[in-house]
Amino acid sequence: MKKLLKYIILCFISLFIILMALNFYVIFSTKNNIVSINFNADNIECIVVLGAGIWGDEPSPMLRDRLDTAIELYMNGISNKIIMSGDHGQDDYDEVNVMKDYAILHGVPSEDIFMDHAGFSTYDSIYRAKEIFGVDKMVIVSQEYHLYRALYIAKTLGIEAYGVNADKKEYKGQWYRELREILARNKDIVKTIFKPEPIYLGDKILISGDGNITNDKE
Repeated sequence: MKKLLKYIILCFISLFIILMALNFYVIFSTKNNIVSINFNADNIECIVVLGAGIWGDEPSPMLRDRLDTAIELYMNGISNKIIMSGDHGQDDYDEVNVMKDYAILHGVPSEDIFMDHAGFSTYDSIYRAKEIFGVDKMVIVSQEYHLYRALYIAKTLGIEAYGVNADKKEYKGQWYRELREILARNKDIVKTIFKPEPIYLGDKILISGDGNITNDKE
C-alpha cells in the first residue's frame, strides 16, 4: 500500500509539473505580442473582441472593459473593422448583439461591426475569424490572463495577432479565473495540435465587406 501511495503521489506531482510547464510555455511564447493601446502597426484587418458574459441586455463589467478598449482602438485608427465574437447559442442569451449595440451607442458605425454568433470558445472565435471572416492579421482585446491563450491559438493557426489588455479594474472572482485558465491553456495546446473545426462554420463573410450582413435582427 505504501508503494502504491508513493506511486500515486509521484504521478500527481509529475502531472502538476507538466501542466505548469505547458502553462508557462503559453505565457512566455506570447507575452511579447501583448502591446499597449497606442501601438502602431500596419494593415491590421480587424479588432476581435472576445465575449465575456452579459447581464440581461448589458455587458458584464469585464466585457464592458473589453468593449471600451476596442472602441478606443477603433477611434485611434488601429483598424476600421471590429468582430464581436461571443455566445449566441440560445434565443434568450445573446452576447454579440449586446456587444454590437454597446459599440454603436458609443459611436462605431453598424457597418463596421461584424458579429460572430458562434464564438462559443476562445478557440472557436479565433478559428472562425480566420476561416469565416478571412482575417490573417488582427488585434485581440481581452483581459491579460486570457490574452496569452488567445494569442497562442492565433499563432498556431497562422494568424499574425497582437493583444491589447483590457484590464481597467480588479474583477470579482479573478483568482478562480486564473486557476481555471491554467487548465484551459493546457486544453487548447492539445486542441491546436489537432486543429479540429468548430461545431459551426458556415459561409465566408469577408471582413472587407459590410458588417450588417451579420445582423439577425431588424
